[in-house]
Parts: sequence; structure tokens; C-alpha cells
Amino acid sequence: MRLFVLIAALAGAAVFGVALAIGNAYVFFAGYVVLQFVVLATAWNILGGYAGYVNFGSAAFFGLGAYSTVVIMQLIGPTGAFPLLDLETESAAIPLLLVVGGVVSGIIGLGMGYLTLRLRGAFFSIATLALAVVAQTFIVNWEWVGGSRGAYVIPPAHVAVLGSFIDYLFLVMLALAVISIVIARAIERSRLGYGFTTIRDDELAAEACGVPTLRVKLIATTVSGALMGMAGAPYPFYVTYLDPSSTFSLYYAVNAIAMPVVGGTTSWVGPLVGSVLLSTVQQVATVTISSAVNLLIVGVLLVAFVIIAPNGIVGLIAGRRWLGRRR
Repeated sequence: MRLFVLIAALAGAAVFGVALAIGNAYVFFAGYVVLQFVVLATAWNILGGYAGYVNFGSAAFFGLGAYSTVVIMQLIGPTGAFPLLDLETESAAIPLLLVVGGVVSGIIGLGMGYLTLRLRGAFFSIATLALAVVAQTFIVNWEWVGGSRGAYVIPPAHVAVLGSFIDYLFLVMLALAVISIVIARAIERSRLGYGFTTIRDDELAAEACGVPTLRVKLIATTVSGALMGMAGAPYPFYVTYLDPSSTFSLYYAVNAIAMPVVGGTTSWVGPLVGSVLLSTVQQVATVTISSAVNLLIVGVLLVAFVIIAPNGIVGLIAGRRWLGRRR
């Protein structure tokens, strides 16, 4: 495990070094989005892939993480009620905002799990979708964080060491992506991961064998929700303007499901492969065609992989290797 953490850290440092060597600011803008979806896809897969409970409420956790940052900035930001930060020190507060976003969304995930995990299949998925609608409605009617008109967050132009603030955001999201992958792999190789697998394969048999299924599923919803909230926490600094309709958009829910499905849901590698592939294609399409085709691309690829390779890219490769060994 220590070796894997070291390799993941070195890979993250290599990615950041390559981005710096390219010297194009857009690489950091687009790379931030790619890494954001790496975290979202990995977080979704902990509940949807490992445990087999399909979650349509990813946008709720992401949006609550983003709006937790707005709340903190309304309290202690440069224009907040108790201004403890200024434009020079905002960047130092982002790690704290990540923790706050993770705690808020993790608690919501725990509560959602306690209320809905007795449901199974489509009923659970519909309940998670309802959570996103409820969360968006709550934010729309909360005028203190902007309500339906949205809220502005003014980021600093520069940070002390890296210079560009977008470079700093890229580095923060890169570190979070590495941490989420390490967590997913650790879960996959642990007793908790084996508990997730038994629930996914046959929950009644898992209960009969003594697996504490409700407790295990609550851990899954809490960890998954916390990581999604952490992915959303820096988002207000990235877009500078936050409104409920775009933050709780179906765009995040669809991508969070499609990326693990395309990559493969049974391993930590699948969400990484699927998110890098799909989000890169979307960024290229945004520049060359239009951002309006992003969901169309995701939908077409999702349908294609469900028909051609239902186990995703990783499952397809593993299946071909198995056939090659048999031959």
C-alpha cells in the first residue's frame, strides 16, 4: 500500500510537471475539470460500483460542497460578516474549505443512506435523484447564499509560490484526485471492500453470512458523499459565479455515472480511465465544436459501452487476457 501511495504521488507530480512544461494556461483550466471528474467518478464508484447501489444524486453532494464554500466565504471572506480573510490569504483557506465541504456532504450522505438504503434497485436511485431536487430547491430559496440569482466568489489573481491562482487550483484538485484514488484502492483491497462486493453480488446472502450490510452501506454513502463534496468545494473559485441551476445540473450526475461505467465499475482503475477519457473528449469538443454536445457525447458512449462492453474498458481488457490464457 505504501508503494502504491508513493507511485500515485509521483504520478501526480509528473502530471503537474508536464502541465507546467506545456506552458499554456488553458491546460490548467481544462485539466482542473478532468481531475474534478476523476474525483467524482471515483467517489460515485465506491457506492455505485463496489456496493452496487446506483446513485443519481451526485450533483447534490457536489453542489452542497460548493455552497459550503459560499457559506464560509460569506462568513469570513473579504466581504463577509466577519472578514478574517483577504484576497492574499484566500488560497491558504482552500484546504480548510475542502474539509468543510467533505464534512457537510459526508453528513448528508450518512443521513441519506440511513433514510434510503432500505430501498433497493430503482427505488433507491429515484430517492437519490429526489435528494438533488430537494438540495437545489433549498439553495434557491436561501437568499443569504444568493438564492436563485447566484453568488459571486472573487478569487485572488496570484498565490505566493506558484504565481497563477488557476495553477494552484489545478494542484489542489490533482492532490485530491490522488487521495481519492488511494482511498478507493485501499477500500477495494480491505475487508470493507469485500463487504461491498458481497452486497453487490447478493445482499440477502451477505446478511445471512453475518455481514452488517446497513453499517457497510452507510460507510459507502458517507465516504462517497464526502469525496463528492470535496470535489465541489473549490468550484466557486474556479467559476467565480455560482448559481443553483448549473451547480446542481444533471451534467454532473450523468458524468459521474457514465465515467465509471465506461471505464469499469469493479476496480479503482475503471473510474480513472473512464473519467480521463470522457472528460478529455468533452474538453476537446467544447473547444472545437460546442459545449452543448457534451451530454450527447456522454450519452452515445454510455449506450455503446453498455451494449458492446458492459464491464467497461477495464473489464474488456481483463476478459481478453483471460481468453488469451485459456487459449
